[in-house]
Amino acid sequence: MPPAAASFALTSSTCTSSSSSSSSFTCIAVKLNSKFVPKVQLPFSPLRLKLRNQPSLMIRSAVSIEKETPEAERPLTFLRESEGGEVRARFEKMIREAQDSVCFAIESVDKVGKFKEDVWSRPGGGGGISRVLQDGAVWEKAGVNVSVVYGVMPPEAYRAAKAASSDHKPGPVPFFAAGISSVLHPKNPFAPTLHFNYRYFETDAPKDTPGAPRQWWFGGGTDLTPAYIFEEDVKHFHSTQKQACDKFDPTFYPRFKKWCDDYFYIKHRGERRGLGGIFFDDLNDYDQEMLLAFATECADSVVPAYIPIIEKRKDMPFTEHHKAWQQLRRGRYVEFNLVYDRGTTFGLKTGGRIESILVSLPLTARWEYDHKPEEGSEEWKLLDACINPKEWI
Repeated sequence: MPPAAASFALTSSTCTSSSSSSSSFTCIAVKLNSKFVPKVQLPFSPLRLKLRNQPSLMIRSAVSIEKETPEAERPLTFLRESEGGEVRARFEKMIREAQDSVCFAIESVDKVGKFKEDVWSRPGGGGGISRVLQDGAVWEKAGVNVSVVYGVMPPEAYRAAKAASSDHKPGPVPFFAAGISSVLHPKNPFAPTLHFNYRYFETDAPKDTPGAPRQWWFGGGTDLTPAYIFEEDVKHFHSTQKQACDKFDPTFYPRFKKWCDDYFYIKHRGERRGLGGIFFDDLNDYDQEMLLAFATECADSVVPAYIPIIEKRKDMPFTEHHKAWQQLRRGRYVEFNLVYDRGTTFGLKTGGRIESILVSLPLTARWEYDHKPEEGSEEWKLLDACINPKEWI
C-alpha cells in the first residue's frame, strides 16, 4: 500500500433516525497516521480532556459540510451536474442499486416489516437515502443507508494524505465521499447479524494549489456476527466472500480476512465482535476501474452470502437461555461500535444527533456481571472463535 493510502483515511457513514420528523446525520471521521499528525488522534472520553486538547473540536470546525434538507422524493442523482460520466456517478449508481437489492431481499424474507425511508439533500450537492425496518417478523432492526457527501477537510489531513513535506501548507481541501452502510439484526438468536459497508473517497486539489493531483481510494467490507456457530453457515459466508475476491486477486481474501479480524477486535475484552469476513480501507494501489468493479462485486455478494443463512435459521425454536446469550453478544456489538467504530465515535465527540448516530445499534442488548459460558458449551465455542480467529475455508 502506498504511503498516501497508509497515512490517511476518512470514513463516511450516513446514520438515520427512526423518527419521521428527523433528518439524517452524516458522520465524517478523519483518521490521521500519528507519524504525521499526532494531535488529531481521537481519545474516547472527551470528559477527561481540557478544551485546548480536544482535537475532535478542532476537526469539527475544520471539516465543513452543509446542513441537510429533507426531500419528499428521491432524485435521480445526488451528484453535481458536471459529474455524470465520472467514477463518482458510477459508484453512486452501484450503491443505490445495492440498497434496493438488499432492502427488497430483507422485506421479501420478513414479509411483515417494511422499510421507512428518509431522503435528504444539501444545497451545494450531495444527499442520501436512509432506510430502517424495525420490529419486523424476522428482523429486530435493519438499516440500509446510502450517502453522497461534499465537504472541505483541514490542511493537515491533505498533507498526511499526500505524505507531503512538513513545510508544505496547502489551503482547505475539497473532498467527495459516497457509500452504502448497513447493519441487520435478526430476532432469532440462531440467525446472525450482518454488517456491510462500501465507500469511495476523493480529494480535489487544495484551493490554493490548482492542478495538484486528485487523491482517491476505496474502502469497505462485509462481516458476520452470530451468537451461535453453525459451521456450514460460516463456511458458506466466507466462501462467498472469497469467490468475490478471487475474481480480481487471489491475495485479496486472505489479506482482507485478516484485516477484518484485526479491525473488529474489542481490545478491552480481548475478543473479536464476530466471526469476520472481509475488510479493506485506503485501497488505491490497483487500477481504479478494477477496484470499482471489485467493490461492485462485493456489494452484489451480500444477498447470496447472507439470505440463505437467514432462511435456514429464522424459524428455529429457541429458549430464554439462547435469547439471553444473543443479548450478551449484542452487548459486545454495542461496545465495539461505541468505543472503536470510527464513524460512531466521531459523531459522538462532535455533538451529532444521537438518534441518528446510533442507528446501527440493536434494539435490545444485555450485560451480566462476570458472565462466563460453561467450557465446552455452544456459547463457549462461539466465544473461543471470537478470541481465536479461525480459517473457515
